[in-house]
Amino acid sequence: MTTTDQVDNQFPIVAKFNPIIRTYLLLYVAFILLVTVVGIILLPIWLLGVGQWWSRHYFDKLQCELTERSLHFRKGIIVEVEKTIPLENIQDVTFVAGPILRYFDLCILKFETAGQNSKQANDMELIGIIDAQTFRTQILEQRQKLIASRTSQPAVNADQQLLTEIRDTLQDIRQLLQDTSKQTNA
Repeated sequence: MTTTDQVDNQFPIVAKFNPIIRTYLLLYVAFILLVTVVGIILLPIWLLGVGQWWSRHYFDKLQCELTERSLHFRKGIIVEVEKTIPLENIQDVTFVAGPILRYFDLCILKFETAGQNSKQANDMELIGIIDAQTFRTQILEQRQKLIASRTSQPAVNADQQLLTEIRDTLQDIRQLLQDTSKQTNA
């Protein structure tokens, strides 16, 4: 089930990843090995076994889930990374699709969150989500709903209650002043 198969944002929304990520990651690391002196020696080992094993297991460990209040993400084989980002902390979701990524029919979603310095910005990246534009839209829409629900009705009711209490207190003070002035005049 892809993100577009969800009806009315029933939560959790689980993102599915494109299996072509395995080939992309295998070739991406192979390119890095090719441009390094030591990597040229390791390139055959990478292409003939280790890289295929790594890319398959990396793909199997990828998980991303959007809930009503947060985004959960998990990846990694040797070093597993698991992150939960509250939706109200997400400032922007950037959609990246360069020529090589488009060739593989892939894209990257980069998440910028509140409170990060420039070294940590875009710390969370998701590559290869099927129908990534729709998933990005769902994240931003749910974030807006969450923020709107926190700033709308309860705050107005709390303010209204406080104003009512202040008015009642002022009326009590006015009544006390009037009673005191009547007693001094009598």
